[in-house]
Amino acid sequence: MDVRIGIAQSVKELEVELGDGVERDAVLEEIDQALKAADGVLWLTDRKGRRVGVPVAKVAYVEIGAPATERRVGFGAP
Repeated sequence: MDVRIGIAQSVKELEVELGDGVERDAVLEEIDQALKAADGVLWLTDRKGRRVGVPVAKVAYVEIGAPATERRVGFGAP
């Protein structure tokens, strides 16, 4: 599952590819809890085990992609 984070006052966005066993609802809850703290840090762990932290005050938006099991490739893709 991919998570894209827009950074305030930056044209670039941060993309984090989470592991295959990560549950979408758990990630949503973790992001929601982190964003509630005005001076907190949003921490995510990518599929290689690296930790990525973004100060909540700098987060412009968060986009969560579909899990890998829901992705379709080829002619049958919607």
